[in-house]
Amino acid sequence: MRVEDAAVVRGLALFRSLEDAAFADLLETAYLQRFPPGIVLISENERADFLHVVMEGTVEMFATSAGRETTIELIRPVGLFILAAVLNDQVYLQSARTLTKAQVLLIPAEKVRMAMERQPAFMRAIVMELASDYRRTIRDLKGLKLRSSAERLANWLLRADTEQGGSGRIELPCEKRTLAARLGMTPENLSRAFAALSAYGVETKGGTVLLTTPPALARFASPDPLIDQPDPGLAPEASAVPPGSGPPRG
Repeated sequence: MRVEDAAVVRGLALFRSLEDAAFADLLETAYLQRFPPGIVLISENERADFLHVVMEGTVEMFATSAGRETTIELIRPVGLFILAAVLNDQVYLQSARTLTKAQVLLIPAEKVRMAMERQPAFMRAIVMELASDYRRTIRDLKGLKLRSSAERLANWLLRADTEQGGSGRIELPCEKRTLAARLGMTPENLSRAFAALSAYGVETKGGTVLLTTPPALARFASPDPLIDQPDPGLAPEASAVPPGSGPPRG
């Protein structure tokens, strides 16, 4: 691993408190790998062998059951998954695949557990990471249960616009069917939600969305800081895929 890549990983809140020797030991058997789009990195019901850190690109967390599939979350740099399964030495509850070309660091799960046992500061950082994930889950559930499909989409668009510079022009980070699943709806419901939001200045042109009257959209969306505003220091999802659509990294 290049020194600059190690420095990026070191900057994550989870690893900041590790002693230098302990951090070096953690990375000693880790490896950095590049993947093309569409590669399944992990599959649900497999035992967690590695903690994954997304260094470049976008990774989709997804799950399947009874022939159905849904998107759980999109992870972009620098984000990690799946910490809970690694700590518990349990099977993954989600699968992960690359949406774009990606570079991912794989840290052996056993090394992470050993560092947790030997480094009290690292254990505290893990607790804080899991607490942040829990709070994100509550925001997600509130958005999903308290908002209509159009309201979830409206708040997603407002947050995406902010993260992409506030120009009123949003480039979708994924296909619309993936966005629909992430927002807890079918592709048909997403199309209807976009149609409903046209009354508030939302225009779609392929993978681009234009917000012609953001104040009108904001009045309809009624953003709630207890749902839409992440805790300080939380890494954003790919182009602001927002709360209101299911639990995060399990």
